[in-house]
Parts: sequence; C-alpha cells; structure tokens
Amino acid sequence: MLGMGKDARVKVAGLKGCVGLLLVALAAQGAGARAQGGRLAIDKVDPPNWWAGMPKPMLLVHGEGLGGAKFSLSDGALQIEKVVPSENGHWAQVWLSASPSGAETVTLTAKAGGEKAEARYMFAARRPAGDGFAGFSSRDVMYLIMTDRFADGNLQNDGVDGKSAENSAAAFAERAKTRGWHGGDLKGIEDHLEYLQQLGVTTVWTTPVYENHEDTSYHGYGATDLYRVDEHYGTLGDLKALAAALHARGMKLVLDTVPNHVGPGNPWVKDEPAPDWFHGTAADHLKAETDFQALINPHAPERDKVGTLDGWFANTLPDMNTESPAVAQYLRQNAVWWIEETGADGLRIDTFPYVNREFWHGFNGELKELFPRLTEVGEVFNGDPVITSSFADGVTRAGVDTELYTPFDFPTYFALRDVFVKGAPISELAKVLGEDALYPHPERLVPFIGNHDTERFVTAAGSDGALKLALAYVLTTRGMAQIYSGDEIAMSGGGDPDNRHDFPGGFPGSAENAFVASGRTPVQQATFDWVAKLDAVRRKHDALGCGAEQVLASNDDWMVTLRDAGKAMEGTCGASGERVVVAIHRAGKAESAAPATLDVQVGMTWMEGCKLGGAEIQSGSATAEVQGKTLHLQATGDAVWVGSCE
Repeated sequence: MLGMGKDARVKVAGLKGCVGLLLVALAAQGAGARAQGGRLAIDKVDPPNWWAGMPKPMLLVHGEGLGGAKFSLSDGALQIEKVVPSENGHWAQVWLSASPSGAETVTLTAKAGGEKAEARYMFAARRPAGDGFAGFSSRDVMYLIMTDRFADGNLQNDGVDGKSAENSAAAFAERAKTRGWHGGDLKGIEDHLEYLQQLGVTTVWTTPVYENHEDTSYHGYGATDLYRVDEHYGTLGDLKALAAALHARGMKLVLDTVPNHVGPGNPWVKDEPAPDWFHGTAADHLKAETDFQALINPHAPERDKVGTLDGWFANTLPDMNTESPAVAQYLRQNAVWWIEETGADGLRIDTFPYVNREFWHGFNGELKELFPRLTEVGEVFNGDPVITSSFADGVTRAGVDTELYTPFDFPTYFALRDVFVKGAPISELAKVLGEDALYPHPERLVPFIGNHDTERFVTAAGSDGALKLALAYVLTTRGMAQIYSGDEIAMSGGGDPDNRHDFPGGFPGSAENAFVASGRTPVQQATFDWVAKLDAVRRKHDALGCGAEQVLASNDDWMVTLRDAGKAMEGTCGASGERVVVAIHRAGKAESAAPATLDVQVGMTWMEGCKLGGAEIQSGSATAEVQGKTLHLQATGDAVWVGSCE
C-alpha cells in the first residue's frame, strides 16, 4: 500500500479546538439509551446539537448494535435520507433531509431485533447575527495565546488529569515537565483581558481547545474529541464566557481549527466510523511530506502530491480523509458548531496546504454563506510568495479556489528573520512587498515575527533592539499584525518547547508578574511600552490600519514606506484620506558614531506635495524633513520615525 499512487492505495482506518462533545442524555428524558437486553444502545451523537434553519446535518451516532438498526425522528417533517452504519455496529451516519424551520427538540429512535434506543436531540434557535461573527481585518492586532502556558484562572483543573489543585504534588510534577500540562486555561485568559487592551490587542487567537487526552498534548493539536473542551482548559461555558467578555470590550475571538488531523489517542484510530475515515491506518500509512511546490505545479503527477495530502503529520497524527463526503461533512459541521455555539469572529486554520483544495472550497464557501462577516487565516508555512499566495481567496491558478480569506504572511516572517537575525539587507522586506500582486488581497495578509512553532525572535536575533525594529515593521506594514504572547515583553526561548514558557505572572508562585508594570523588568517594560505605543498610533491613523502601502526607498539599512488611506484596496478606509510616513533604520555592521542619513526623492510618489507633521514614533534620534521634492532622513543607530504626511 505504501508508496502507491493515491488512487491505487486502499484507504482504511479511522485536530493548530473543538468544544463540548456532549453525552446525549437519554435516561433522564424517560427513554433508556440502552434496551433492556443490552444489545442496542446510543451513547453519543455528533454534533451534540444543531440549529433551526441551518444546512441539513449528518448525525454521527455512536453506540452498540447499530448495524441493522432502523432510525426515525419524532418530527415527521424531518426525513432521514440515508443511514450508513459501520461494520461492527458501533457507528451510524444518519443523514437528515433538512433542519427544522423552527427551534425544537426531537427524539432520535433506533430499533433493531425488538429493541429500541432513543436520544433527545435539540435544534436551537440561531444566535443573532450581531452577536459575534464580526471577522478580523487589517485594522486589528491579533494576539496568539497558547492557552496552557498563559495564565491559570481555575486552580482546580491542573495536573495531568485536569482534576488536581494547582498546589498539589500532581500539578507541581506536571509543571516541571517541558511538555507537560502547566495549568493555563480559558478563565486565565479572561482574567487578563485588561492587560491585552492596555497593549492594544483587539483580537485573541487561542490554540485549539479540543479535548486532548494525551500526556503531552497540552498544545491542543492532537484532538481526542472534536466536540469537547478539554478539562485542562475549562468547559464550553468558560469558552462562551471568554467570547462574551471579549465582545463586551469590543474585542474578537479567533478559534484554532484542525481539519487535517486528530491525535493518535483519538478513539477513531481503533474504531473508525467508516473504513475510509483516515488516509491509512496506525500500522500502515504514509509519513507526511512537505512538498508545497508539487501542489501548485500543473505538471506534477499525483505521486508527488500524495505524501503531503495524505501523510500522517509527524508520522503520528492520523490524517483525515477529506475526500470522503462523510468526513468532509463532519468537519464542516464541526467548524460551524464551534462558531455558532461561541459567537467566534474568525478561525485560524492549521496545516492548510496538507488538505485538498476541493475540501477547502466547500468548507470556506459554506462558512461565507452562514457567517458573511467571519474571516479565516490559514497556516501556509512557506517563505515563497508564489506558494503562499496560491492558497488565498480568489486564486485559481493551482486549482479550485480555496476561498480562504487570507494566509499568514510567512514570506514577511522569513524576510524579517533574514534581515534582523542573519544580517540581510532591509531591502529584502521590500522584495516581499514587491510580490503582493500575486495576492488578490494583499491587504488581508497577517504579518508576524514569530509564533508557537518558531524560535523566539529576541533569542534568534540576540538583541531587543532588533526585536523592536521587527515589531515596528509588523505593526506599520499592510495587513493585520499578529503578536505571539510574550514577544511584547521580549520573552526569550529557543525552538519547541523552549519557545513555550509560562507567561510570567500567570501562575501561582511566579517569581515575576509581567501583567503589571510594577512587576516587569526594565527590558520587559521598555518592550511593552514600545508595542503599546505602536498599537496606539496604528489605531489613531486609518492609513496604518487599512491604507495602501508604497515603498519610497530601501537599501541595506533603510526601509521607507508611505501608507495612504485614500488608496485603500478594499472597502473604505476612513474619510480623511490621510498619509503616514514610516522610516526604519538598522545600525549597520560598520555603523559610525556620526548619524546615518538618507535622501529620498518624493517626486512622482504618493508622498509628493506632502508636508510632514510631527513625529508620533521617534527613536534613535531620528529626524525627518521635506525640502522641495526631497525627504531628508537622519538617524543614530537603530531608529524608527513615524509621522503624518499632510
């Protein structure tokens, strides 16, 4: 089987957070889940509830003796189109013909051999359209939180089992492990929203909240139940409370979803709902490859793509067979369920290129129909803009449109590392911007300096000065800036797991508390103030939040751009039509004590006719003035100058 083409292989055997896989309460409703003989039972239904007026659902029923069962619904208007049981009778796909037009609770009945099992199933009224679902945009600043490592709000759900007190021996032992469960939870995030607003954050992205019942799956990317919040993080109620608290502050919630794979401990691995639920089996599968070039190459054979699309990530994470209509339906419903339950405003989609484009076309297309304002950002971990842009909304040169709102701006991430870590010319950043024509909407991109999968920027660069320059660029260039929790206080760390230290002050007994100014070191405070100032200026000026960008000059150590609100590419960008100049200077290797200077000719640029206002961001003794059609810049060492252009 291994090494054969995708179409020739037999696909057998049963996710960078899915919530609350309810046990369907049966006996409490007066109808036993298990018949008296014990041979027929229903103990679980995915999704655990649905909504009136939503697309027709496929109910994945789990129990015993379902193989030959006949299913029916108490509402005669709801017809069952088909039932597909598993061979062992543990699963049955019950495909409905429609959802009811109004809210109601129905009874799902299975009958076999004179026995009967029932489950109550609720179709609720949909959440009001204005209650969440707002979507993120370039005006936002998104903050990535690895939930387990941010803050411990509930002190009773710690330890490896999620049931220990934070001061217990079990919790202490787990926190001592670099890949253990440290106790951060959803309540801890909610407790520190004031800190995030002080920083200028408008959007919170949490790593997956799915149940991850494995000792080292604190990160959330190895789901064992796609409809349950892991008890280490809290409950579905805690997630809803976090969403409500964010919305009350005018902030947004982005959930991390992982349709590509689940965890090796997922019950499906040993008991698949269908023989083609996964690509391969635990004993016989392809190891995931990362050949994104083949995915966009019209001349590449299927042989060169199958390892990327069908392989098991890290050779351990079971790869979902998204070509299966049942799997695709299950995963689409799963995303819809989390969004509707919580009022989430957007999604971050993990391992995006590892899933076929046809699936994404249906997945994102349905989300657009149900939640018109919702937006998604996909992980395409590659520095080539040709590859990254191939997965963006509106691009069909590599196949059907994925309808993804935007990918992350990994090309800018890699260029920032080249410039400020490896010493490449700053003009490398301008080269990345020069490829923006590859994207139908480059203004939607999400630039960042690092995330939970990369070495901390300050450690890689060895300088908090370089960190500040990189942050200045990310927070002033086009797109929505993303900050990884801790980068705003110059948190250090190498590769995984060293880049995932506990946030200082988020856990009982912390030696320092970076959530408050009095608890920060001088370097932490200086970096926090720098980010907060950049965020404040960004909010103040439409040009920085949504304006188009033009490169005025770039060389080894200077990058000068102009953001113009009057030339916004998408929608409106305020009424002022304002312009803002951004100049970044990096101290070169042979930097002298004398100030560095740069003259920029502004004739025939968007800056022509501009009168500079005062500097709103000014470091390194930077100065700027316009004389005629020349912008004169001067700086000492690392420097940033940001000011309006009137």
